[in-house]
Amino acid sequence: METINIRASSLPGLFDCPARWEAIHIEHRRMPTNGKARLGQAVHASTAAFDQGLIDDAGLTIDDTAAAAVDVIYKPESDVVWDSDTTQSQAEDIALSLHEKYCKTIAPEQTYKAVEVECQSLEIEDLGISLTGTTDRVVETDEGLAIADIKTGKSVVGVDNNVKTVGYGYQIGVYEILAEHASGLQITAPAQIVGMNTAKTKQSQRMAIGEISGAKKTLLGDGNEPSVLEIASQIIHSGIFHGNPRSMLCHERYCPSFKTCRFRK
Repeated sequence: METINIRASSLPGLFDCPARWEAIHIEHRRMPTNGKARLGQAVHASTAAFDQGLIDDAGLTIDDTAAAAVDVIYKPESDVVWDSDTTQSQAEDIALSLHEKYCKTIAPEQTYKAVEVECQSLEIEDLGISLTGTTDRVVETDEGLAIADIKTGKSVVGVDNNVKTVGYGYQIGVYEILAEHASGLQITAPAQIVGMNTAKTKQSQRMAIGEISGAKKTLLGDGNEPSVLEIASQIIHSGIFHGNPRSMLCHERYCPSFKTCRFRK
């Protein structure tokens, strides 16, 4: 059985629209990234620099590490399609605002053990898949070590200040086993979702932490029914990648097969 690589961040996309996943991850048909995605990457980069600086006791300030966000926005390594909804200038303003708020409110309350834990490959031979990805953080909590994953978006944190965690379970499960494999640490506590709203006004840029319990069990299963990884393997190795025209990402900006997709007819 041929081994197929699966990035942890792509797993939700496989279940959302297998045809789009195939076009991007099997056929390697790339799309320009968009302003919203670039904004999220900018916040990831600057907050990671700040947190790593704390671990290393490097003395880096909020302003020092904010430069990483600016570089991501203005020095992209691939094509970016900016539009009126998210311009470069707007992305910079939002990223810097979120960065400062994170460094002042979230980071001081966390005890991070590792930042950007990369796992090159975790092969599961009997399923014919190899998992790869980068875990944002490993954090020490009262219940043990947990992973902390940063999620950005316009409505990740609700008006009640609760983080919307539904739908992230199996992706988080992958990050947990990848972090264990790459770091040698045992991840036993509920995972954290650090949610950041990418609104244009500071009042709406809500930021909070939510939890997901049992993510690894969701991913690996309990022996009574097929696990998420088993289902993913079956889809991929069957070679049958159906489309989902009701997907929120069924748009020419997000799918390289949009104009030729037979499932849209």
